[in-house]
Amino acid sequence: MYVTLEHYVTAIVCLITAFVIQRIYYKEKVKNQSSISINGIKWFGLAIFLWGFGALINIILVELVEIKPTHKAVIYLGVFISLANSLSILLSLPSIEHQKERNIVVRLVQRFSEKEFTILFSGVLLMIAFVFIATSYNNSGISNNFIWLIDIPISLIVAFALLNELNKAFANRNMKFMVFPCFILFVLIVIAVTHRMIPQDKALEFIDQGFWSLFGVITGLSFKFLFILLFSILLYSWKFLSEKELQQTELEMLTKEKEELLSRQEKLVLANESHLDTISSLQKRLKESDLKISSLVESTKIELSDRQKEVLGNLGVCGTIKSYTEIAEEMNISLDGFQTHIYQIKKVLKISGAGGKEQLIAFAKANQLLKYASIQNVDND
Repeated sequence: MYVTLEHYVTAIVCLITAFVIQRIYYKEKVKNQSSISINGIKWFGLAIFLWGFGALINIILVELVEIKPTHKAVIYLGVFISLANSLSILLSLPSIEHQKERNIVVRLVQRFSEKEFTILFSGVLLMIAFVFIATSYNNSGISNNFIWLIDIPISLIVAFALLNELNKAFANRNMKFMVFPCFILFVLIVIAVTHRMIPQDKALEFIDQGFWSLFGVITGLSFKFLFILLFSILLYSWKFLSEKELQQTELEMLTKEKEELLSRQEKLVLANESHLDTISSLQKRLKESDLKISSLVESTKIELSDRQKEVLGNLGVCGTIKSYTEIAEEMNISLDGFQTHIYQIKKVLKISGAGGKEQLIAFAKANQLLKYASIQNVDND
């Protein structure tokens, strides 16, 4: 009686809850929320649906088809539903958002895609299940509780991973008071698993059958309802956190955009100053060019004597490799006379200061005065 009541309550509550959760999933999916977060809603909803679906199938088999609850087919179905439920919960764990390090179970799930992990999980458990089922069929003396040994280790691992992730998620949301309900959920799961594992005939040696059945029903319903409650709180806090994070993200984007605009403004100011410096430099160079042009124009108006042209021509031909003394000797004039010509030419060309010789050579070459040179066959480096 108690077991049947548990199945009816589980089927009604879990199927309705699963329907509501799936509606929330599709609604959030339309909003283009984070795929990881909405996948968590999908897998949590599927886990709750499997509880309701398993309870409904059990009701059909036991109440309508009139198969005994202790029949191996009913037990196998219960184990299969429980394993599928564990798989759904495992796939939902990576979506529980927090900033702390993931536990080893979640890290293992994250190493694979959902499809790959499902295939791996199913393949390993099918091999184990085959051994258990074959053993139970070949040995009629083995209790049906032996079949639940397939599910018990998985259920305990999932319960521990779920407890760990829920505690971290609620702590991240400043909801540390939820640690106690999470721990109670873990304890209830352990009790429910232990209740399945202990053969009923062994338990009845110590306690009343009615109490044993009622204890199992209360434990089974309690951990399912607490699971749904914690998930609902987690979903609400996720929704609230998402909206808060959305506002925070928008604020960060606006702040970042403001910083970029200020940076661009600074760059434009620097670029403008650089352009002003460039313009000033170009204007300065333009003035220098104008002065040089004016100087060259003036130089074209300068009239030099034939002797001065000869001096400049000889200077342009060999001035870079010969001294004034050597050039004067080649021209058969005295050094004083040669320097007098140089002095007069500098005065006419308005050349003064250091580098006068180089300026005279450059002037001679620029104004084609090398043709007046009287010194021939001299290599000009």
